[in-house]
Amino acid sequence: QVQLVESGGGLVQPGGSLRLSCAASGSIFRVNDMGWYRQAAGKQRELVALITNSGTTTYADSVKGRFTISRDNAKNTVWLEMNSLKPEDTAVYYCNADVYTAITWSYNFWGQGTQVTVSS
Repeated sequence: QVQLVESGGGLVQPGGSLRLSCAASGSIFRVNDMGWYRQAAGKQRELVALITNSGTTTYADSVKGRFTISRDNAKNTVWLEMNSLKPEDTAVYYCNADVYTAITWSYNFWGQGTQVTVSS
């Protein structure tokens, strides 16, 4: 079994910063792409940021210049640094990863979600 455990969510004021963490554990051969998604109340889930195994990053237009995704392949961990937070960033943030449990078997896994609330 593979688990993605998230941490770092909370309540922050507009303009504040928050750092989310997600660690993969279990029967892992290799962790490939890792990313962060979010789902605000009443809205569809959307991609926030993605990072490949080689370090190439992709960001949603709404967070470019404010959020930074990074990873440590040795620790199977991905982070999301969120700066200049806005109320519209309020959502449940989910970690996602493509995990090889064997050399030819890849599966997609989700973290449990962590609430980020940006409010005065």
